[in-house]
Amino acid sequence: MGVFYETIPSSLVPWIHAQEMLFVGTAPLSATGHINISPKGGKQFGVLDEKTFWYMDLTGSGVETHAHLYEQGNGRIVVMFISLTGAPRILRIYGTGQVLENETEPYTAFITKHAIKTKPGSRSIIIINVNQCSTSCGFSVPLYDFVSHRMTLDDFFRKKEERYRKGELAESIDRYWAAKSSWSVDGLMGMKRGFEVGRREGIRPIAKMVGACAQRGNGGREGLWGREMVRVVMVLFLGMVLGGVVVAGILEPERLTVLGMPGLR
Repeated sequence: MGVFYETIPSSLVPWIHAQEMLFVGTAPLSATGHINISPKGGKQFGVLDEKTFWYMDLTGSGVETHAHLYEQGNGRIVVMFISLTGAPRILRIYGTGQVLENETEPYTAFITKHAIKTKPGSRSIIIINVNQCSTSCGFSVPLYDFVSHRMTLDDFFRKKEERYRKGELAESIDRYWAAKSSWSVDGLMGMKRGFEVGRREGIRPIAKMVGACAQRGNGGREGLWGREMVRVVMVLFLGMVLGGVVVAGILEPERLTVLGMPGLR
């Protein structure tokens, strides 16, 4: 039977810190937007107090969590842990999320204050302001033996950083973020740093989604800016039409002739 709490129970904190992975869920406000669930492996997370949870967001090809947390009026997020060994348990932490992007003052202050060791490709610290915590049985979750964490992602970004420091400017992680972390699959702005670098250096983001979904919003600047341009053109056109109607309605035919507009008689 599920149990709900308004805070993270202190009795569950040791179990949380003993886990090897977690899952993160977010969604856009749009009813037709795409829900996102992401697995996060490693020990880069923790409970600060009964109302605050954090985890380190590592660089990947998607940026949905950032986009949903940045979306005005949104910020909803849930983190889920599941017991793969020992007694069964599922734990969910609900709340609103805050993004601290790499190299920003809040990011640096946070990792310094809490003595957090960053990893290659660290993109952000996500802080969750908790409003609910729940546990459930997890009786149907299978048992698995933990072997080890994969080092592929760490090695990839460590080598990328080494090449960049040797002068290979194309290996800049900022350029990677501009291409892969600046827009969501629904055309919502993702990582701010990636967006700014992409705009400044003219880096085209990768295409996301295919088929009809890609036409609605492919996660790139073309999809979002294209829709905005259509709106601008429509507004200008309607303005011209309405302006002509107003002019024709308030000016007498004789005045129109003086203005060189006899066709409006």
